[in-house]
Amino acid sequence: MTTQLCAWAVAAACLLALPAAAQTASTPSSTAPAGLYQALGEKPGITRLVDDFVNRAVKDPRIGSHFKDTKPQALKESLTDQICQLSGGPCQYEGGDMKSAHADMDITKAHFNALVEVLQAAMAAQGVAFAQQNRLLALLAPMHRDIITVR
Repeated sequence: MTTQLCAWAVAAACLLALPAAAQTASTPSSTAPAGLYQALGEKPGITRLVDDFVNRAVKDPRIGSHFKDTKPQALKESLTDQICQLSGGPCQYEGGDMKSAHADMDITKAHFNALVEVLQAAMAAQGVAFAQQNRLLALLAPMHRDIITVR
């Protein structure tokens, strides 16, 4: 149980870090773990992962309401570019910063943790190895500071 809690904590922390890191990089991420982009299946694999993730997130009863004013296809394209860039791929994320994007969304730690769970489920469903899941989540973790708006 403790191992699972640690994995969730790492996952949550990673998810929070993704947008900020992606936003600042204009070339493939120099902080991306070697081979992560390839392990995620490069752009086609990341596109499948994000498609699954967003489809799950908008339907999840804990967090789905946060996506009511979001255009799913636009979100998928933006997240695909973010993850592609963060993982060391050639994509260029051109979206907004996470703090501004989430400022009025009243996101709690519970919402954030639910989102991480949904991402982990999507990664597992897409066959992303657990070690690679953790590598991606570690990149995303620092974003929680900008995404969680209700403390």
